[in-house]
Amino acid sequence: MAEVINMPRLSDTMEEGTVAKWLKQVGDKIEEGDILAEIETDKATMEFESFNEGVLLHIGIQEGDTAPVDSLLAIIGEEGEDISSLLNSSSETKEDKEDKEDEVVETAEEEKKEDSGDTAGIPEGVEVVKMPRLSDTMEEGTVATWLKQVGDEVEEGDILAEIETDKATMEFESFYSGVLLHIGIQEGETAPVDAVLAVIGPKGTDVEAVLASGGKAASKKEEAPKEASKHSTADASTDESDTPAANEGQRIFASPLAKRIAEEKGVDLRDVKGSGDQGRIIKRDIEEYQPTPKSAERAVSSEEKAGAAKSTTPAAPINLPVGEERVEEVKNSQMRKVIAKRLGESKFTAPHYYLTIEVDMDSAKASRVQINSLPDTKVSFNDMVVKACAMALKKHPQVNTTWNNETTRINHHVHIGVAVAVEDGLLVPVLKFADQMTLTQIGASVKDLAGKARNKKITPAEMEGSTFTVSNLGMFGISEFTSIINQPNSAILSVGAIEEKPVVKNGEIVVGSTMKVTLACDHRTVDGATGAQFLQTLRAYLENPVTMLA
Repeated sequence: MAEVINMPRLSDTMEEGTVAKWLKQVGDKIEEGDILAEIETDKATMEFESFNEGVLLHIGIQEGDTAPVDSLLAIIGEEGEDISSLLNSSSETKEDKEDKEDEVVETAEEEKKEDSGDTAGIPEGVEVVKMPRLSDTMEEGTVATWLKQVGDEVEEGDILAEIETDKATMEFESFYSGVLLHIGIQEGETAPVDAVLAVIGPKGTDVEAVLASGGKAASKKEEAPKEASKHSTADASTDESDTPAANEGQRIFASPLAKRIAEEKGVDLRDVKGSGDQGRIIKRDIEEYQPTPKSAERAVSSEEKAGAAKSTTPAAPINLPVGEERVEEVKNSQMRKVIAKRLGESKFTAPHYYLTIEVDMDSAKASRVQINSLPDTKVSFNDMVVKACAMALKKHPQVNTTWNNETTRINHHVHIGVAVAVEDGLLVPVLKFADQMTLTQIGASVKDLAGKARNKKITPAEMEGSTFTVSNLGMFGISEFTSIINQPNSAILSVGAIEEKPVVKNGEIVVGSTMKVTLACDHRTVDGATGAQFLQTLRAYLENPVTMLA
């Protein structure tokens, strides 16, 4: 069924948005998470992603056009689907629009009267940040993580918090600079759209007075663009054409996206004329910017000054290092905190010991070539290792165990976790009943789960229940390493790279392919002899792959 996508309210004060650029066109296939368009709000240019899958059937707002929040932005559905009823229901007559505009004006005047009494005594520059509507269907949001705390300095463009909507977890950036004076919604709490999320302003502000006003205070710099938007656009364009973005020493108004692109291209924002509200520099201004003789002279002048300063400064000794110490503190993600906690508990509660063997991989390489020569078949060496582990665990169930203080749980089913590196850390998707899967089934399942993990589409159920884990760094050229046990497992296998080296076969030195694997064991459940016997069985399977096909 076709889905109507409305113009979202991407900031707490946004009333209308301009489509700066469409990244998808009518007829294009849309996946969940694809960026549909770049939308200019009253404060920044932001990417708007799709929360639906299908085909882009209709574009309601063209590039460069401005429309109010909740206007029809696009329709996504199945190819060839009839959307005439949706288009008809979303259209309004001219009289309806005029009536609505009159209502908006009347409402604004009433609110202005109401606010006049509430906002008395509120210091200028204090901003009340509301829970934004980050998707077209969002009615409430949950604060997943605060990245700033009360008392922290906040710059325009800083990420304030991660907010969970009804469809995704998104970063919410600040459009103001100042001190974070108040947090209205704590981590884990849910609140409706427009609830007071935070208060930002000068240090020492009476926050109680701001909150008592009902969060209706608005700074003069917000009202100015609204008043200016009522004037003739023709007059504004005439004035802006002769006015630079900012004079020397004055603040430059530019969207975060424009600032980032300008920094990448080495463009001085002082030389750019903004085409946004009140001369605000937006992405399009940076992309269309052409250096002028004046800006070139400025660059040359800066170089000359630097040269003059250099010539009057005595040269430093050639062996004296000169530089600037730089550090960066990065907020730990929730995933990184969980990894640190779980691995710390495992390392310091389970008595680890390690067993390493070297496996002859010549037969495995030859068998893989034969298997992959079959149509629609693709098997990796890691798939062969997972299969060998699954079969070895059935013969050595003591390795497939869990320590429970008073008891040891022996798992007679084999669920193998496969460690996958993702952007924020490490995830371990689980292959359920891996001993019953063929090599091709293992390969397809690992590929599917790894893709979901990297795209953040994997579900908690797909990462639960492992009884043994395999971690492979061979593709990075690591010949040998040890891993921390993924509890509640009793063991984890670390797989290194396959290397060609001189080996002795039949009394002669020849070139052979070998691979080192290291088994980390929990000594509470797996004795040294048990671990060694498991590795012997594992090596037998890998050195004779045909036994895994029986």
